Amino acid sequence: MADQAYSYTNSKGQTYHLHTREVTLKNGRVQRIYFFARDVRDGAVATLPAGYQVVETKRTGMPVLKKSA
Repeated sequence: MADQAYSYTNSKGQTYHLHTREVTLKNGRVQRIYFFARDVRDGAVATLPAGYQVVETKRTGMPVLKKSA
């Protein structure tokens, strides 16, 4: 578990922490996914991946990663 996870506080004042995990898709390919959680878990990462930015979903304010333009 990372000592210092990347955190993001949304417009509603809720803090989320960035995590990553390797998942196996149905076709057998392994892909790395990134997700935010309210607590720090195994797989927490300290920095944003290169080429990505954090945006909030309109309705819930949940942060998601989006590729930078």
